[in-house]
Amino acid sequence: MRLKPRDTRFFDLLTGAAGNLVTGAGLLAELISVPQAERPRVAQLMHDTEHLGDAATQEIMMQLNTSFITPFDRQDIQALAAGIDDVLDDMDEAADLAVLYRIEDFPDGVATLVELLARAAALTAEAMPGLRKVSDLRAYWEEINELEDQADGVYRRLLAVLFNGEDQDGRDVRDPLTVLKTKEVVDRLESAADSFEHVADVIQTIAVKES
Repeated sequence: MRLKPRDTRFFDLLTGAAGNLVTGAGLLAELISVPQAERPRVAQLMHDTEHLGDAATQEIMMQLNTSFITPFDRQDIQALAAGIDDVLDDMDEAADLAVLYRIEDFPDGVATLVELLARAAALTAEAMPGLRKVSDLRAYWEEINELEDQADGVYRRLLAVLFNGEDQDGRDVRDPLTVLKTKEVVDRLESAADSFEHVADVIQTIAVKES
């Protein structure tokens, strides 16, 4: 029977790291809603949050390298920390590109995509303390998978709007350069949704191993 540590350091560290995802999703929602002139300020806050995420990941890795006993497989803890970091990196890159490309208006579907990311962030942050009894997290990874499916659908519809060059009313809304710029931002948001699913997959793997 495998020994288990009595302290909660890894659970606490992972919970703290996941909390940055909630902050990041909130900043994304703010960024797409404020005037273009205010976006650099929000993007800087996002960048600061990404730095906090990097520090959290480094702390988890340091703890991993100095702990003799871990609550579950080391490679799974590493994968979980890396997955959380990937989500925040995608969010940060989306915000940065939106500012660098000086995108004025986003298609309506972008707000929907960000809302799905915010829900995934909240679920992920809520799930981390539950790693103490990971078998109880089935509802979490099932909902994350559903959110990722919804995000894929929104992403495809956004591509249709961009490449068709018109909105649902048939009005011309995109020039070719704006299409390319906006698509890069949307790609990063969709990548964040994929990264959330990867985190959920790792937790599901842990649950299988611990069952």
